[in-house]
Amino acid sequence: MSATLKYTIGDSEREMPCKTVLTIGRDKNSDIVLDDLMVSRNHAIVRRIGRGDYYLIDSGSSNGSYVNQRRVAMPTLLKNGDWVTVGHIDFLFNQSPSDKEQADAVSLQDTIVADDPTIRQSTILVADIRGFTTLSEQVHIKTLTKMMNSWFNNVSNVIVNNGGAVDKFIGDCVFARWDSDSGERSTVAQALRAAWLISLVTEKLNRTFPEVTQKVRIGVGINTGPASVGVGLDNTALGDAVNIAFRLENATKALGSDVVMSASSYRFLPRNYWEGKEQLIRVKGKRDTLRILALNFTQLEAILQRLGS
Repeated sequence: MSATLKYTIGDSEREMPCKTVLTIGRDKNSDIVLDDLMVSRNHAIVRRIGRGDYYLIDSGSSNGSYVNQRRVAMPTLLKNGDWVTVGHIDFLFNQSPSDKEQADAVSLQDTIVADDPTIRQSTILVADIRGFTTLSEQVHIKTLTKMMNSWFNNVSNVIVNNGGAVDKFIGDCVFARWDSDSGERSTVAQALRAAWLISLVTEKLNRTFPEVTQKVRIGVGINTGPASVGVGLDNTALGDAVNIAFRLENATKALGSDVVMSASSYRFLPRNYWEGKEQLIRVKGKRDTLRILALNFTQLEAILQRLGS
């Protein structure tokens, strides 16, 4: 699935292929260099996630980046035909897989039935910024944009460097997964290490942006189970395992914990790490209670040290 940005400078019409990371700015090392005083040195990037999702990410520029004339403060998924504006330049985002028109005409449910999607055993991680609505009301848009996009970039790198894949960005949340048919023990360890490193990335924000008086914190949900992967045009994962991971992240708030893991994940840890520390909780959409392990990041770090991760 290929994508390009088409734009015009003076009388010159240009088209730039979108690679894994495409940078836009005044800096001469940018992939697209714009000689425009409205453009910051490192203004924005287009980043590919997964098989073919492209997100516009503003780098905390002074004058902002826009999609269809709306300023973006969070990574914004681009769709074919979107207009991206940086400074005085308008870019047309084109993404044209050969079967896009046909795929667009098929509902997600029909796609699942017709395409016989792949079922993989996956460890799902969901990490979410706590109290983001309040944070966004208190922080200047430029600071908020720079802070959040720094977080998304660093979190994406953490996940990829620890063997995972970012499935998608959803608002102030990252949804990632580790797919495996037989190596759940290793995927759980990788997801746990990623969760701890994401906490360090988040903690660094509090030092880098001292003007943000509200402490930036995250909650993390981790669950392991069968998921239908590669669904739809955005190549996402669906299924009960994914839904539970989102519910567990939400449960961190009520439990006052940083990380909540399901039994299907923590059972791959040595028994003495979790035996006698389990809890039963109810989550929305599930009739039966879930057996979980709630941890703070200090406890998680201790577990990782003992695992040698």
